[in-house]
Amino acid sequence: MPTNGHEIVRLENAWKVYQMGTEDVKALRGVNIMFEKGDFWAIMGPSGSGKSTMMNVLGCLDRLSDGAYYLDGKDVSQLDDDALSELRLRYLGFIFQSFNLIPQLTVQRNIELPLYYLGWDAARSAERAKELAEQVGLGDRLSHRPTELSGGQMQRVAIARALTNDPQVIFADEPTGNLDSATGVQIMDILVKLNKLGKTIVMVTHEPDIAAYAHRRLHMIDGNIDRIEEGEHRTLTAPSAGHASPPDGSRRAETFVAPGEDVTHATRKA
Repeated sequence: MPTNGHEIVRLENAWKVYQMGTEDVKALRGVNIMFEKGDFWAIMGPSGSGKSTMMNVLGCLDRLSDGAYYLDGKDVSQLDDDALSELRLRYLGFIFQSFNLIPQLTVQRNIELPLYYLGWDAARSAERAKELAEQVGLGDRLSHRPTELSGGQMQRVAIARALTNDPQVIFADEPTGNLDSATGVQIMDILVKLNKLGKTIVMVTHEPDIAAYAHRRLHMIDGNIDRIEEGEHRTLTAPSAGHASPPDGSRRAETFVAPGEDVTHATRKA
């Protein structure tokens, strides 16, 4: 595939083998792939294809059995657990299907949580949390707890939390899986906006309409890359209730306006 020389992620002959009783399950079988900075990838495939394993390896949540993984030019394959944890904390962002919020904490505290582990002081953390909450349209929900939010709002909190450390790569695992279609479009609009601002996004999804937002779609089967589809991603603002429609090849892309952004400026950028 074409490269502009700004590599962020690369797998070389990547193998992941799990021991299941007496059987070796080969979840990744010598995968070779490279992602560039600022790109937006969707990883797809049926159950057991290896897409979740690839996501876990790329997110430094699991390690390879063999082969190499380069993150921003550095081989992280042999790092120990502490080093991988530090890498995740400082350079990566995660968005999960189940949100993974702490129910006892407010929106503000959930967003601030990574900053606590990074050693930020309380005042600076609070300012950063408020800034990110405003960015995802939740500036008026800082004192609420997850149980007082809708699914879409909880996912917005998760996105804000993923941005606290200004990550190099955002990994999104089925980010719309627990949402209705209209809310899913809203979440994807935010991800597209972040990508336009320069964030590299790698997303696992089984939904073709959600994958259509990505620049490239990587299809896996039996631990191998089956094919890669390329094309400009499509951007849609959230439709009105009762008229949710995913992007397709025939529909015109529309301008996304981020919370608080001037519509004239957004239109000019589009």
